[in-house]
Amino acid sequence: MPITLKLLVVDDDKSILGMIKRYVTANGFSCVVTDNGSEALMLVRESRPDLILVDAEMPGLDGHAVCRVLKKEAATQAVPVIIMSGARIEEKDMLAGFSGGADDYVIKPFSLAVLLARIQAVLRRYKTPVQSEEKLRKYGLELDPGGRTVKLGGKDVSLTRKEFDLLAVLIGRSGRVLSIPYLLETVWGYDPADYNDPGTVEVHVCHLRKKLGTRLGRRIVAVTGHGYKFED
Repeated sequence: MPITLKLLVVDDDKSILGMIKRYVTANGFSCVVTDNGSEALMLVRESRPDLILVDAEMPGLDGHAVCRVLKKEAATQAVPVIIMSGARIEEKDMLAGFSGGADDYVIKPFSLAVLLARIQAVLRRYKTPVQSEEKLRKYGLELDPGGRTVKLGGKDVSLTRKEFDLLAVLIGRSGRVLSIPYLLETVWGYDPADYNDPGTVEVHVCHLRKKLGTRLGRRIVAVTGHGYKFED
């Protein structure tokens, strides 16, 4: 029997909650809903959803805040989050959302078929691109693809899922310049023909450098006009 994946949908508009729940349930998902961000944080721990769909603009704890909290906690940082936002969203808001750990945006109003496709695409991306189970060790860093852990000098480094995948790809191909389209396709699962924004990679590289510290972080080198490489 196939596994039924569970979605948590968060929106202060109850008509939208009902509409999305009916549609995704009819398409094989189970669905938990709430109309406020604070309850969403409790439901994540109780219901253990496979993906969270959250509205950007809500009273109290909004979608961006919910996403940031989830991505900072070890128990929930691996859960993908899609933020739903109004049509007037600006690029800086989307970059801030990606910086906070969001996996994708959908802009209202959207068709339910497109929403379902975006959900399925994000879930596919969460199948790790790291194929090898062999631990990678460089300059005091130990990356374990099987356990999805990173240690630096024997101490754990807390990375989001995409930060981990990006680091694994860079170290696994150290010395080679990896293009922006290649990274977006390999780490995020985007089709470069449809999405080729270097800002997504730039934000994650910036966070990686900070978490790895100056000595190791500077080995992630930007090659102008080409992409990034991990420099041995």
